[in-house]
Amino acid sequence: MKSCVAIRHVAFEDLGSFQAPLEAAGYSIRYAEAGIEDFGALDEPAVGLLVVLGGPIGAYEDDNYPFLAAELRLIETRLRAGRPTVGICLGAQLMARALGARVYPNDGGKEIGWSALDLTHAGRASSLAALDGVPVLHWHGDTFDLPDGATLLASTAVTRNQAFSWGKAALGLQFHVEATGAGLERWFIGHACEIGGVPGLSVPQLRADTARHAAGLESVAPQVLGAFLSDMM
Repeated sequence: MKSCVAIRHVAFEDLGSFQAPLEAAGYSIRYAEAGIEDFGALDEPAVGLLVVLGGPIGAYEDDNYPFLAAELRLIETRLRAGRPTVGICLGAQLMARALGARVYPNDGGKEIGWSALDLTHAGRASSLAALDGVPVLHWHGDTFDLPDGATLLASTAVTRNQAFSWGKAALGLQFHVEATGAGLERWFIGHACEIGGVPGLSVPQLRADTARHAAGLESVAPQVLGAFLSDMM
């Protein structure tokens, strides 16, 4: 059986709508909990797919979160070896940093809520093609420079670098394609302080927008994952 390890930074940001298609594709799934897991033990070819999930910390906060050094080493080793790796939100930022790019607070401020992506020409020909015109979830205050050798796949008005590929086996997504309507109820609790700190943003608003858009995203997210798994072969 193929192995997928998902690095989880907070308990409520999990694989979401990626879990069922991964299991259907024959992957066994194990979560590696950031701050607890020995990331050095994950540096092995037997891990067929590494998914680095999101979280509310900065990819540059090494002093506050010493585990980031080992996590970055693991990601860089996999990327340089061409081993399949997907990064979501914080995970994409860590991938960018592991490839030598800068990660920093977004000049446009926090981007939290639902909106569609502007796919590049390369993005429309990539595993993201199914997302054309589909609102996705954004939940971030940081951004990153595009790493050398990476291909830009998607942007929004607030954040230019929303998605990139690096070779055939690495995909970085600043947005959340894996989010589910049911799962986001946990986000509304876990991110209550952040929501309250953004003027004009509220849980009822986010819940209403989620009710409108989550089902559409859930229906195409497995296509995105399936296309990536197919393309990396």
